Amino acid sequence: MLKIFGRLLQDANLWHLNRRSARGAFAVGLFFAFIPVPFQMVLAAAGAILFRVNMPISVALVWLTNPLTMPPIFYGSYLVGTLILNQPEQHFVFEASWEWFLQSIETIGPAFLLGSLVCASIASIIAYFGIDIIWRRSVKKAWLARKNN
Repeated sequence: MLKIFGRLLQDANLWHLNRRSARGAFAVGLFFAFIPVPFQMVLAAAGAILFRVNMPISVALVWLTNPLTMPPIFYGSYLVGTLILNQPEQHFVFEASWEWFLQSIETIGPAFLLGSLVCASIASIIAYFGIDIIWRRSVKKAWLARKNN
């Protein structure tokens, strides 16, 4: 699937692991994990190329939303959207059909999409700064251990 990016995949920054590439990769991967679209992995790869961060981490993190975790994560995103839009929660039963999707876009769609975007942004920001803090602490701990030996 990544062949569509062609020569862009040859950028060494996409495959190196350092603090900058790790924190950016977590931000990109978690952002697209919360966006309810097909081909999340391709979008995460495109984001990694755009921001020149570690692609394997970005692509792997979209699997946070898998068939087991998708229902609670996306339902939580819907609840966040209803809270922001100040709308009452609507009862719905999921069906894997095009008709259900078209009908739902009009009813629960706005709250769900807004909630997904907000959750994606929050997860991305927390991941970016969280990985940065963890990385710095681990380097500091390693330097102190080396200094004490």
